[in-house]
Amino acid sequence: MKITYDPETDIVRVEFSGAPIEESDEEKPGLILDYDRDGNIVGLEILDASKRMENPRSLEYAVAG
Repeated sequence: MKITYDPETDIVRVEFSGAPIEESDEEKPGLILDYDRDGNIVGLEILDASKRMENPRSLEYAVAG
């Protein structure tokens, strides 16, 4: 998984897989889901990230269990 933040466009991108994106859909305003050819979600984009999250430049990672 790869997470990037572009402060110029104010977009957070989460990539779950390196599979080519076949289709993208704005599921909710400001949330774009990317799908591969089999319909699996391979990534998502959060538009206007600085307005939707506390700090898009920070990341906390935890493994439950």
